[in-house]
Formats: sequence, structure tokens, C-alpha cells
Amino acid sequence: MLESWVFWSLLAATMQAVRTAGQKYLIADISPLGATLVRYLFGLPFIAMYLGWLLVDRGASIPALNILFIAYGIAAGFLQIIATILLVRLFTLRNFVVGSCYIRTEILITAVIGLTIFGELVSGLGWMAMLACVVGLVLITVSKSGRLSDLWNLSSLYGLGAGLAFSLTSLLIRQASLSFGIDDAMFTAALTLAYMILVQTVMSLAMLLVQNAAELRVIIRKWKPSLFVGATSVLGSAGWFTAFTLERAAYVKTLGQVEFVLTLAISILYFKERPKKMELLGMAVLISGVILLLLAP
Repeated sequence: MLESWVFWSLLAATMQAVRTAGQKYLIADISPLGATLVRYLFGLPFIAMYLGWLLVDRGASIPALNILFIAYGIAAGFLQIIATILLVRLFTLRNFVVGSCYIRTEILITAVIGLTIFGELVSGLGWMAMLACVVGLVLITVSKSGRLSDLWNLSSLYGLGAGLAFSLTSLLIRQASLSFGIDDAMFTAALTLAYMILVQTVMSLAMLLVQNAAELRVIIRKWKPSLFVGATSVLGSAGWFTAFTLERAAYVKTLGQVEFVLTLAISILYFKERPKKMELLGMAVLISGVILLLLAP
């Protein structure tokens, strides 16, 4: 029987792929910052309904917000926005493939920071699993995007910066959810998600008003696809947040990389694309890493 964190991680990875497709549709008419705002602004009603359902189902009330929760939530929300901006800038560079490979080290960065700052121990088998997944991801990235011409450039800085920001976001989300000391991962994860979405909506809206307030009219006209992005974003984030609460962030991040395997499988089976040998090798290494992770204590 699958452990609950495995279920939530797989749900999150699947919804993330669907949400990304929706955002790609929107990006044709609005800026990356506008697409980021859509994710949070139109996610608000869905997280409100989810949290409301949990409150009624548990017969609970919202607990007092502690200082750690408030601080971790604000920091995580800000870092996630910064990571997204760095990611968008990375893909505007000609040699973005180098930076993309550096982002794949996010798994190992999460494990190292989790160990040194928060004392989250990882077994030897766990380290082997994460390393295998990183190698598999790099092989897939290089195969799809071209050869690495230079190992250190501006693309590398963007990639490492985004990877570091995403890693810290994951770890802070876990700590914020655990700060309540309540043995209900779904409930505390939902509280954390609701708070973060609210914070990120305010941050993103303020940034957009400064840069291009007129874009808000375009976003309102695109309310139907925006609702789709908001709903799938909340579903995916609920999966990530619950998984982070239940298990070490490094393990959740590693398992979440099965999204790449699903994407490649769809392109091969549905779109009849012929995979390259390096892509198949990368998939095999990545799957072996995931299997090792599920066996790790």
C-alpha cells in the first residue's frame, strides 16, 4: 500500500504538469508576472473552499498563528516568486540548457540545507536515490535541449539561484506547517497554503500594478482559463504542501520528478515522438532513482 506522502507527491506532480499547460496558453496574451498572479489570484476561491471543507469536516477552528508560521510563510512566498522570475529569465537566454541542468541539483540542495539547518537526516540509500534522479534529469535535459557548451555562465547563476530559492521554499513550507504542532497534515498544510496564496497574491498584484496595471484588464477578460489555472494550481500545491508536512522535503522533491517521465511518456505514446537514446537512458536512471527512494528508510 502506498504511503500517503507518495500519493500526495504524485498528485502534485500530475497537477503541476496540467497547470503548466494552462499557463502556457495564457502566456501568449499576458506577461510571466501576469501569469504568476493568475495562479494565486484565481486560486484564492478554491483554497478557501478546500480549507472551509476541512474546518467543517474536522469540526475545528483556525488556530492562533505563531511567529514562526508567519515568518516562514512570508519568506517562502517571496522566495517562490523570486525562483519563478529567475526561471523565466533563464529561458530567455540562448544557453539556457546549462542553467536548466543546474536547477536539477535542487534535490540535493534541499537535502543539504534540510540536514544542516533543520536537522532532517537522509539515509545512505536516500542520497543514492537523489543522486541517480539528478543524473537522469541532466541526461534528459541535455538530450532535449542540446549539448553543454559552457559549464559556468549567466545561465548557471540563474539556474543555481532558482534551484536554491525553490529548495528553501520547500523547506520553509514544511517548517511552517509543522509549527502548529497539530497531528493533521491535510489541515495544517491547507492553512499554510491559504496563507501563502494570500501573501503571494498581494505581492504579485503589487508588482504588476507597478509594472503594468493595464494588464489586469486582460487577465479579467481571460477569466475562464485563469480559473482553470487557479484550480489546478491549488490541487497541485495542496499535494506538495501535504507531502512536505508528512515527509522530508528532499524525498518529496525527488519523487516529484516523475513528472518528467510522465511528460516524456505522453510525447512518445500520444504525439508519436521518437525519443533519443540519451532520453531513454535518462528515463531509466531517473526511474531507478525513484525506486531506490521508495525503498529508502
